[in-house]
Amino acid sequence: MSTFDKKAQNWDSGDIRVHGAKVIADAIEKKFDLKDDMELVDFGVGTGLLGFEIAKKVKKVYGVDTSRGMLEKLEEKNTPELNIEAIHQNIIENPLDQKFDGLISSMTLHHVEDLENFFTTIKNNLNVGGFLAIADLESEDGTFHSDNTGVFHFGFDKEALCNVVERCGFENIAFENINTLEKPHKNFGIFLLTATLKSV
Repeated sequence: MSTFDKKAQNWDSGDIRVHGAKVIADAIEKKFDLKDDMELVDFGVGTGLLGFEIAKKVKKVYGVDTSRGMLEKLEEKNTPELNIEAIHQNIIENPLDQKFDGLISSMTLHHVEDLENFFTTIKNNLNVGGFLAIADLESEDGTFHSDNTGVFHFGFDKEALCNVVERCGFENIAFENINTLEKPHKNFGIFLLTATLKSV
């Protein structure tokens, strides 16, 4: 059982994650005109805290995650009126063959070791004009997590991350602070990175 499988049972407890997902969803809606014919993929969907907010605005959200436990909690929350299609797959090692109008993600990128491989892979899953909307930690000192197992980046430097995204074929790249998570020992900034697929 993975760490995230164990955490899944209590992932939605308390309001910090729930509120954080709502803040991210609001920030995405301000950047992009979400339409009811759009199909999006939520990378690292977890229990769907972000995905369900966005699913209210679009045709379909597909949620990918490597944790079966997280996806089981997500599927418990599905209703006929509002649902996310769960995909249990490492889409970097085993890419999807579907095309999407955009990718959303919350607090997952720091668990991705090879960023260039990730963004190159995702580029191939986006329709012309497709977008990225990725929220994660600004640069930190490694104290955000009590256990850094599976953490490959202690947050992200704006210039370095934007350069990677540009090299991988995206444009209109923006990186902005949208939230601050207050922990007893320190505050941590949350950014939203947005970009669109470069037109050929």
